[in-house]
Amino acid sequence: MRKTSARLLALLSLLQARRDWPGALLAERLDVSPRTVRRDIDRLRELGYPIAALKGPDGGYRLGAGTQLPPLLFDDDQVVALAVALRTAAVTGAGIEEDAVRALATVRQVMPARLRHRIDALQITAVTRPRTDLAPQADTEVLLTLSTAIRAREILRFDYRSPDHAPDPSTSPPRRAEPHHLVTWGSRWYLVAWDLDREDWRTFRVDRLTPRTPTGPRFTPRELPGGDVTAYVATRFRGAHHPDGTPAWPCRGEVVLHLPATEITGYVHDGLVEEVSSDRCRLTLGSWSWPSLAALIGRFDVDFEIVGPAELTEAFGRLGKRYAEAAARSTSSNAPRTSGTTPLDTP
Repeated sequence: MRKTSARLLALLSLLQARRDWPGALLAERLDVSPRTVRRDIDRLRELGYPIAALKGPDGGYRLGAGTQLPPLLFDDDQVVALAVALRTAAVTGAGIEEDAVRALATVRQVMPARLRHRIDALQITAVTRPRTDLAPQADTEVLLTLSTAIRAREILRFDYRSPDHAPDPSTSPPRRAEPHHLVTWGSRWYLVAWDLDREDWRTFRVDRLTPRTPTGPRFTPRELPGGDVTAYVATRFRGAHHPDGTPAWPCRGEVVLHLPATEITGYVHDGLVEEVSSDRCRLTLGSWSWPSLAALIGRFDVDFEIVGPAELTEAFGRLGKRYAEAAARSTSSNAPRTSGTTPLDTP
């Protein structure tokens, strides 16, 4: 049987893991009798932990969250998990690096030596895409304000500046939206929300957003396109637009490739692949110019039909003519000679 101190720590850890615990289940998880559980609950109460008894056939317990809650206790695995999460947050951006570093230092200071050695051995290097290395970061207070509005399901009022200038609050009416999710992408924070004025889903960069107080009335959450935030974000960030809604590429086109979707999905990192049939797929892709887009599609080296737009068709025509002329010149210059001698003819 565990020592009393270790058992109390395990009991406290279980009480923190879920809202309500039946007494019999606690006894089973700790491998002790229900009487021992009751005795350990009394000891935790004496230490200042607000644990309420639940009525019912089997009885139960709930750990409260009072203002006088003593410092929480963690087992070794929880401490390591907390330190790993803080170290990861300290190097991966998202605007909380400094706070994460200070929190990690605080946690490390109270760790036993055996755990400090494990954490110090963990070294993480964050490698970000060049275009996001200098990405502006969101303010922690703004993130907390948005999180509170999302949790309370309250309409958010905020000022939103464009990339070029900040709005003038005295002349610009605030944006109004139903906030649904906070997400990170490319070292930036984004707010996924239903824009009440535009009556559509929008994704706002948090570093360009300034909340106004107070928040508005409560709302009933709508269903995101795709069913959940993962499906919505995966589609939104796949290349049709930047997360804030601006077009990602000036030139976008569609073709039907004579290949199964499964064979090209792994090679398309900034486009959309849709299955048409067992041996056909529709590819939507973007690039900085129409000839560049045509060349990107040509790299698959399979037959295809152009869906549109007309600019893409014209680009394929120009490239086809240019390639044909280049091939003709190459064939002419490499043709075998019909007279004279070559070095191979010389003995």
